[in-house]
Amino acid sequence: MEPALQSVLEPVRARRGRVVVLTGAGISAESGIPTFRGAEGYWVVGSRNYMPQEMATLEMFERAPDEVWRWYLYRFGVCKDALPNEGHRALVALERGLGDRFTLVTQNIDGLHRRAGSSEARTCCIHGDAAWVRCAQGCPGLLPLPDMGRRGAADPFTAADRARLACPRCGGWLRPHVLWFDECYDEEHYRMDTALGAAWSADLLLVVGTSGATNLPMQIGQLAFRRQIALVDVNPEPNPFAELAERSGRGFFARGSASERLPEIVRALLPAA
Repeated sequence: MEPALQSVLEPVRARRGRVVVLTGAGISAESGIPTFRGAEGYWVVGSRNYMPQEMATLEMFERAPDEVWRWYLYRFGVCKDALPNEGHRALVALERGLGDRFTLVTQNIDGLHRRAGSSEARTCCIHGDAAWVRCAQGCPGLLPLPDMGRRGAADPFTAADRARLACPRCGGWLRPHVLWFDECYDEEHYRMDTALGAAWSADLLLVVGTSGATNLPMQIGQLAFRRQIALVDVNPEPNPFAELAERSGRGFFARGSASERLPEIVRALLPAA
């Protein structure tokens, strides 16, 4: 480990500081899940190609719910087939070592953190979770995603699919439990206040595999920078969080993949055995 990175992490370990980890699509890409904004996100409806920013909206769902669901069911199948990697497992070890001094804030809806062993209590899924659905008309509560079978990109949406995706209370559409581009973060569905509160009390923000393209993650990064807490960014490429880390008096850009860099970072943060 680079001495400069060790010097950022050692005071956090010595003072038994609080750690917030912010993860994005990069950690899941190492498990084979295409990034949301990559070419794999495009979808064909009729003769038109739709971008993810068009498909993943409430407006599109209200206009063509069957097409939005067809897209998500294919993507959810890709997520279901993926397996957690060494980066996910390293963060599980960090949570187990730190206990209540640990909070995971993830932009990823794929559930890989949960499947690796991260606890729901200490994990804020700020963009939702593919394992759940909720009523599009506002009936309260979450429901497990019904078993829709394995879906190919060209599979049609059927009447049987529609029946499985009907709210059991009102009969209206169920929707994916995800944050769409034309919606806002909140505490009820996406634990926005919990995530920001954890950042307010953190001694270290560890950012992994995100480019800061969405609002709340950048709020968290800017908050860490203003508070001048330790800030470490793990990413193969330069990005806004790396810039914040390099400008910070207590920051470090750990260039590389999550699987490569997180195990050594976690070892440096945990008490010696």
